Amino acid sequence: MPALVRPTETVRDSFLAGVEEFRAEGRGGAGDNSMLGRDILRWAPRWQEAAVFAAYVEETLADAHEDSGRPAGFVPSTVLWWVDGTEWLGRLSIRHRLTPRLLEWGGLIGYDVRPSVRRRGHGTAMLRAALPRARALGLDEVLLTCDFDNVGSRKVIEAAGGVFEDRRAEKLRYWIPTGAHAGGA
Repeated sequence: MPALVRPTETVRDSFLAGVEEFRAEGRGGAGDNSMLGRDILRWAPRWQEAAVFAAYVEETLADAHEDSGRPAGFVPSTVLWWVDGTEWLGRLSIRHRLTPRLLEWGGLIGYDVRPSVRRRGHGTAMLRAALPRARALGLDEVLLTCDFDNVGSRKVIEAAGGVFEDRRAEKLRYWIPTGAHAGGA
């Protein structure tokens, strides 16, 4: 049964295969400013090396700490991986606080489901599983955004309890409470 786990070297082979699926979709290009896109740009040429992948996992885990180095304007973020045994199915990031830019564009939770396992409920399950983690970080509710034309992401957010607030430019904005009954049944 899939579960959210801290990034780990034990799923490296499956992670690398999943990243190749994302790259085949065009992720990781110069215009991809998502967390996954930036990771692909920075690490993909060297991820095949076990020591480099271990360093990536360590750096990803450290990003949750306030004093970790990060680009200007970025906030601490807890990254979790959605895995089933040793099969990497996706990733999710819980940002610890909003900035003005995240309030408008990025939200507090971002997620990516591996292309070969989409449309099987993983996005919704992963998002629901993240809500107690967000609550433990002191977040009573979380903002999620998606492109207005991303029907799949919109359905995931709504199925996890997202309440539509508004549309700002190309982004739809939803709030989800993180309490005991959050995320729907």
